[in-house]
Order: sequence, then structure tokens, then C-alpha cells
Amino acid sequence: MFIRILIVGLISGGALAGAEEPAERIWTQGRIVTADSQNRVVSAMAIRGERIIAIGEDAEVLAHRGPETQVIDLAGGMVLPGLIDSHVHAAGAAMFEFDHPVPEMASIADVLAYVRQRAEVVPEGEWINLQQVFITRLKEQRYPTRDELDAAAPRHPVAFRTGPDASVNRLALKENGIDAAFAQAHPEQVLVDSRGEPTGLLRKAGSILKTKPASTDRKSTPEERDRRMVTLLKDYNSVGLTGAIDRNCSREGQEQLARLEMQGQLSVRMRLSRSFDANRPLEAVVKDLDEVAADPLFREGSERLRIIGIKVFLDGGMLTGSAYMSAPWGISRIYGIEDNQYRGMRYIPDEFLVPVVRECARRNLAFTAHSVGDAAVAALLEAYATVNREIPIGPTHSTLTHSNFMSAESVRRCAELGIGVDIQPAWLYLDTHTLVAQFGEPRLRYFQPLASLFAAQVPVGGGSDHMQKIGSFRSLNFYNPFLAMQVAITRMSRFHPTPLHIEEALTREQAIRFYTINNAWLMRSGGEIGSLEIGKRADFIRIDRDLLLCPVEQIKDTSVLETWLDGQRIWVSAR
Repeated sequence: MFIRILIVGLISGGALAGAEEPAERIWTQGRIVTADSQNRVVSAMAIRGERIIAIGEDAEVLAHRGPETQVIDLAGGMVLPGLIDSHVHAAGAAMFEFDHPVPEMASIADVLAYVRQRAEVVPEGEWINLQQVFITRLKEQRYPTRDELDAAAPRHPVAFRTGPDASVNRLALKENGIDAAFAQAHPEQVLVDSRGEPTGLLRKAGSILKTKPASTDRKSTPEERDRRMVTLLKDYNSVGLTGAIDRNCSREGQEQLARLEMQGQLSVRMRLSRSFDANRPLEAVVKDLDEVAADPLFREGSERLRIIGIKVFLDGGMLTGSAYMSAPWGISRIYGIEDNQYRGMRYIPDEFLVPVVRECARRNLAFTAHSVGDAAVAALLEAYATVNREIPIGPTHSTLTHSNFMSAESVRRCAELGIGVDIQPAWLYLDTHTLVAQFGEPRLRYFQPLASLFAAQVPVGGGSDHMQKIGSFRSLNFYNPFLAMQVAITRMSRFHPTPLHIEEALTREQAIRFYTINNAWLMRSGGEIGSLEIGKRADFIRIDRDLLLCPVEQIKDTSVLETWLDGQRIWVSAR
């Protein structure tokens, strides 16, 4: 170890520059944010092949110049490590508008207009499906009612899906046999009116509501799916993303990414949390985990594509009124809650949760669970603590996914156990006004407690939960990392006039780490990427402004001028 450190030190100082091969490229006179352990900002960087060979001030880095070295003057411009998104659903997002464009919906009127328009295209009796339009983001802040959906499409079953929950019309209820008797047998999932009849609002709808695509929907070929995925990945590159974690990747999604890598078209480093069903007998769980652990993409993989572990769903959603909370949600017009003791929905009991976490730890698979409410977060941390008594959980890089509602105790336990957190600033930006209306600001004290997590040295990484559409601002849950950084720094949201608990705001330096080295930890790749250091892969971006000095409200307007991956420029602005 001492010899390696000595050699690296000599190289960085230029003492071996005469003995080693010269750099292929050197950038000088810049503001290069390293995101290393000291948060250095330096002026120069040199690369050869896929790797960084020197980084520091101009004179020491220029010692690596040879007769063929290209020297680029940054003229004071800023360079960052390649940005990483900790949470995407790329396959679904890429294909979302394959059949037809889906307009932005800001009100119930917009929703119903879309349903009426689809009713003119879809044959009578076939399903109209509308996915992931969140009621927190509609002007009325509520679900469309059964009667409204009936009026918009009286001859079609209609499903308005928002996360795990749904609002449906009478024909949709009828086709699924959801009547008063069914509601009585499933009281947690089927909301009823004063007569005991289903209102159309369903919790955890996927387990009781079966829908079908319309016969008019275009069928895609593998080639079309690949082309759209390549388009999306290039758009990721255009906003500085060189890495991402697919949270809930199917076998088909994995095969597609492997195919693109073989074709040389995988322009984003992808890490996969494979989708997994934990609510099964242990024998079935063990069999499927053995299969994941034996997959070559887990055992070896490549620097572009690897499996890191699995993902399950522990509770419902905060955007839909079903996150599992430690205290009751409260009566709510927004979410259609009439039971003052309702605390949301937990999907996996301890008798299934703990064994699957244990079996993952035995195989060194990173476990994560969609865990939104503070009670779900606490339950998952308790499962991690139970397993940790037998098998160290920290080295697996297991995480909490979403983890919006936390507590001082959950932050402390994350640090104690070495658990990471995958969090989405888009939800703070888009949904704070609804959450304040529902819970009040005091109950949101530990909503996305970023500063507390950083202070506790918890590896917390920023993501988008990108689900739909191509376009970093037009997508459902925007994937523009600069807007996300601004939100993390200011705690300001779209429709709420004041910051949400400004004490949890990040510094600018922390916001950059949030999308670089911290996410590299979540990707189990911190030794290779996430910071600009000697020996690491040359993943970096050049941007049009200084994020450490520009007015904070202009961070969201940042443009990427160039994106580099493995020492190759993979995207350049047309500016």
C-alpha cells in the first residue's frame, strides 16, 4: 500500500512524467470540481485512455504533456465529475409515448379531456388506461371520481393509476368483480360510500385490478424499443448524466441494456436493482436469489453494466395516500381518507422481510425497498439491524429507496448500520404544497432530511424516479440534475412560498457530491467513478456556469457543453 501511495504521489507531482507515457489530453485554466475527500477545486486535469493520470494545478499537470498531447484551455470554465442518477425507470420512460403523445395534466379537467379523447380512438368496451398522473400535482388535489370518469367514457372501463393506487369507473369495477361484497372482503383496499358501494378508489390496485391494453395500441418491435432507449440515454448525456441505477429492472430490461452494450450504444453506466417479489415461501426466495447471484452481470459485469442487487416494495406512496406512517394520516379530502386511524399500507410483513434481507446479505446482494413513510423506513432499518447481528449489512451497500419521511432516530440508525439512502428532490419541488396542506409543516421536519444525513455521514444520493417521457423538464419527475441540486440547496418548491425546513438544505459543494461520489457509492462503484482523482475513470462534464458562485436561482438553467465517458466525448452541445 505504501509503495502504491508513493508512486501515485510522484505521478501527481510530475516527477515520473519523463518515464511514463504522456497524456493524451490536458485541460488547464479551469475550475475543476474533484468531489474528492477534500472537495478540492483545481485548475487542470490530464487523461490517457480511459483514466485520469493527473489532476491539480496547471504547472504540475502540464508536466505530463508530450509532443502529441492536446492541451485545452478551459478559460475559467467549470468541470464536474460525470453526474449520476440514483433512481430511474428507463425502459418504461422511453416507451411511454410510443403509441401517442400524452399531454401534461394540471387539473381534473385535463384528465377528463384526455379520457374523452381516448374514448374517440379506443373501441367501445376496451380499456382506457392513464398511468402516473399524481393527484398532488393537480389543481384540485384529488382523484377524479367514479362519476366523472363514467361521464367522460361511459362505454369504456377506465383506470386512472397514480403509483400503487387507482381511481376507476363503474365498468372497470364491474369487469373486475369489485362490488359491495368484494369491498367488504377487502376493506383496506376498496373504499366505499355510505351504502357500502365501491367509490372507485382502490388501494394497492395492482393486486385486485386487472386491465388490458387497447387493441389500437401500437405494438413495438425490439428494434424500436432499442432506438427509443438510445434516444433517452443520449438525452441523459445531454444533461450531464454518465451513470444511473435502474430501480426495479426486469429481466427484459436487463437483456435490452446488455444488447445495447454489445452494440456499443450504452452511453450511460447502468447499475441494476432487479425487481423481486418478497412475499413468498423462503424456498422460492432462495431459488430466485441464487439465480440473481449467479448471473454474470452480478459476478463480474462490466464497467458499463452490472447488477447490484434487488428491489422490493414495502409500502404505498406519499403521492397517493398510502405510504405507511407512524401516526395516522388524518381525515383527508385530498386522498379520500375517512378513517381517522388509517396509517397507510405496508406490503411485506417482518416474517417475509427479514429472511429476504438476510439471504441477500449472505450473497452480497444490495437490498433496497420502496419505503416512503416513516414507519416503513423504521421497519426496514429494524430488519437491517436484525440481519446485521449475524452478517454485516453495510458492506452490501444496501439502501432505503425514497425514504421521504424520516426521523432523527432513522438518520442515526442509517449511520450506525452503514445504510445508504436514495432520495428524489423532485418530490420536494413538486409536492410540498400538498404535503403541507395534509400534514402541516411541523410533521414534515424530517421530510427529505438531507443536511442531517450529510452531517451523519450517511451516503445519500440524489435521483429522479424518472418514469415517463423523454425530456429532462417535461418528464414526469424531472431528471434534470441541476434543478434537483437547486431544490436541495434552497428547499424551495413550485407552489409553496417559503423553504421547507431550510435547516435541511445542502451547501453547493454537498449538492454536487449528492449527484456524484455519493451516488457512486450507491452504484457500488466508488473506487472507479464519482470523483475526479488519479486512476479513476475519466467521466466528466463541462458546463456553462460556476455552480459554486452563480446566483442560486440560476443553477437550474445550467447547460452542459460536453459530456465525457471513459475518456471519450459522447455528447457535445450545438451551442
